Amino acid sequence: MTLEMNIKREVIHFQRLARNQGNFSLEFIFEDVRQRLKNHFTFRVVIAKYESNGLVIRLRNTVYAARHQGQLNHITGDIHYICLFLDGNRTILTILDCGFMIGRRSLKHLFLKTFWLTIPVRKCRYITTISEASKSDIIKYTQCNPDKIQVIPVAVSEIYKPDPKAFNKNHPVLLQIGTAPNKNLERLFEAIEGIHCQLVIVGRLNDHMLGLLQKRNIDYINKWNISMEDLNHEYRACDIVTFISTFEGFGMPIIEANWVERPVIAGQNSSMIDVAGEAALLVNAWSTDDMRKGILSLIDDASLRDKLILKGRINRIKYSGETIAGHYHKLYDQAFTDQL
Repeated sequence: MTLEMNIKREVIHFQRLARNQGNFSLEFIFEDVRQRLKNHFTFRVVIAKYESNGLVIRLRNTVYAARHQGQLNHITGDIHYICLFLDGNRTILTILDCGFMIGRRSLKHLFLKTFWLTIPVRKCRYITTISEASKSDIIKYTQCNPDKIQVIPVAVSEIYKPDPKAFNKNHPVLLQIGTAPNKNLERLFEAIEGIHCQLVIVGRLNDHMLGLLQKRNIDYINKWNISMEDLNHEYRACDIVTFISTFEGFGMPIIEANWVERPVIAGQNSSMIDVAGEAALLVNAWSTDDMRKGILSLIDDASLRDKLILKGRINRIKYSGETIAGHYHKLYDQAFTDQL
């Protein structure tokens, strides 16, 4: 393909202005796509001029996006509202999940539903999301035609590679990624109370959580704002990955653990059922008894751990960078063909 043909197939990636340096998951996903497809398309990245906060600021971001739109626009997530002044017929919108809709019954809820879901889904010609669970949520909230939505998962960084280690049955290290309310830490602390283990928690803990850890006499280490390299080290150093969330739009730690070859215990809900398949031990995230039984099973049953690791080797293939880029290649080809 000649350079001239590439220029005619320019894709604009609209990205949020990240709130802090440790929050670049979206940026990694689409930088990887751009690198893998650079011989097929010309990419231009347009970063929102302002952090998404307040009506006036968001309106400015919308106007800024309109001034920088191109032949094919792709809103890569988080700032769905900027589609308002874009040409919807040549715009792709990626909706990561609908977590922002949970538990809200207010004017803010209506605002988010209108400008993050209803109008963007109606206006944009192509919608992608990262799991079947998220697709179901989008349909539930917008009554969108299911055929309009394509499920394209997210890719795992190639920094994560198989690294087998001997399981420390006497004092296993449990790795917990994330401390947001949906990560279900209070139940996790209760579930492991009295189990001879160490819990490594990645994500800042508040005083309440620190008090619960002390109350339950849990051996723990807390780290936050760590690099991807440091997170990779934590995966390699642990024996079990705990990810028993009450809700997830995707559940990246499951796949990262699959790559590093660590057994995972996850919540049997939302996208995690679809993402994990048979490559994680799924338990009831609302039951501390079920969580405890699952963790003890992983500690005591070597054959169960081996089975999960084997299933993970199969499961992780679906989330390789090459596979995900291939899905976007096909979508972009279709979008350009539709414009002819």
